[in-house]
Amino acid sequence: MKNFTVIGSGLVGSLLSIYLAKKGYNVTVYERRPDLRKNRISAGRSINLALSDRGWRGLAGVGIVDEIKKVAIPMAGRMMHSVKGELTYQAYGKEGQVINSVSRGGLNCVLMDLAEEHGVKIIYNHRCLDVNLKSCWAKFENIETNEVVEVHPDRIFSTDGAYSAGRLQFQLSTDMFNYSQTYLEHGYKELTVPPTADGEYAMDPTALHIWPRSSFMIIALPNMDKSFTCTLFYPMNGEESFQAIDTEEKMMKFFEDNFADLIPLVPTLKHDFFNNPSSSLVTVRCFPWRYQDKVLMLGDSAHAIVPFYGQGMNCGFEDCVVLNELMDKHGDNWDVIFEEFQNLRKPDADAIAELALANFIEMRDRVGNPAFLLQKKIEAWFNEKHPDKWIPLYSMVTYSPHIRYSEALRIGNKQEAIMQSVMAMDNIEHIWNSEAVESKILTALN
Repeated sequence: MKNFTVIGSGLVGSLLSIYLAKKGYNVTVYERRPDLRKNRISAGRSINLALSDRGWRGLAGVGIVDEIKKVAIPMAGRMMHSVKGELTYQAYGKEGQVINSVSRGGLNCVLMDLAEEHGVKIIYNHRCLDVNLKSCWAKFENIETNEVVEVHPDRIFSTDGAYSAGRLQFQLSTDMFNYSQTYLEHGYKELTVPPTADGEYAMDPTALHIWPRSSFMIIALPNMDKSFTCTLFYPMNGEESFQAIDTEEKMMKFFEDNFADLIPLVPTLKHDFFNNPSSSLVTVRCFPWRYQDKVLMLGDSAHAIVPFYGQGMNCGFEDCVVLNELMDKHGDNWDVIFEEFQNLRKPDADAIAELALANFIEMRDRVGNPAFLLQKKIEAWFNEKHPDKWIPLYSMVTYSPHIRYSEALRIGNKQEAIMQSVMAMDNIEHIWNSEAVESKILTALN
């Protein structure tokens, strides 16, 4: 039996280990953190996860969709909060199309349980020190005892996140390895809206809540305990930034000016703001993702993205699905599997990285704009009339796993150009569902 080592027991590493074990391989996972099931520590970044169709497809492959649905909260649309506290709702897709708020830690626990049920061995408190790509061995240090262990598997899979120790060895020991990491000027800070005094949600739990404020924003997603996790995205440094808000007076004025309706819902606002960390947001691009048939990177290790399309986890889970399909196709020919995997996934990873960055601008600048809302209304209307000719970009990315991210980006760019010409039509707000608009779109599509 072949022995495989997975670096990192996060969401992608745990799911991947299950797929590999189901294929009959002997899998050992090394994780630098303690077992979060015993310690209840945060599983990395705690931004709520938005599980959608690509992610469900990955979970379906290991048979845990029903189990996760029990702890997933469906959100059918966005609820926009204006500066004055006025609410505007926008559905994400058609009736029944939702994204799901799930706990990162809770989902990770379920995946680790299932991995162990399939015979996967998970070794905690072991930090990756080195990976020898050519000889396919790895060194790990027990962070409790400082003991160093060296393992010699048949194959190594690096799924250890945006700051991957596995990827570092590609940078240090291979020629022509392309790598970039790009940080947003914005970081994020988490706040909590607790349940009401009678134990209910303080806001509508069927929506993802957004407070768009042009150059910054807050989003809030519901949790199973009737609370909401709120995330403030704001510049890290500068005149208007986390760094500049250094007193309670400045913080309260900032919230009174921009998020007044949220203040009474966050009783621990002052404590949370000054005690919760301000964390950075990075996009990682690199290539190649494999070294011969010995080492392969998946998930954030290969393609970390910012969270604004809610696709980071979904994309990583889709990596596992694609790799599993290639194992079915090519058997034990790992050289072909690794090569085909990276060639298939690299264009899609680049596409969703671009889409995620663009969606940040859309969420903070455009979602509260009447013209933007009208544009989405026109797209939904045209899609209803011609579902074979037009699928909105968000629906392609979120609800259409058969459409590759790269194809969604290509089609979406074409559709956006068409919509800009439609929105420029005279009196569009009154003729938006007219034959003239329909004809103009049909002509542009042909």
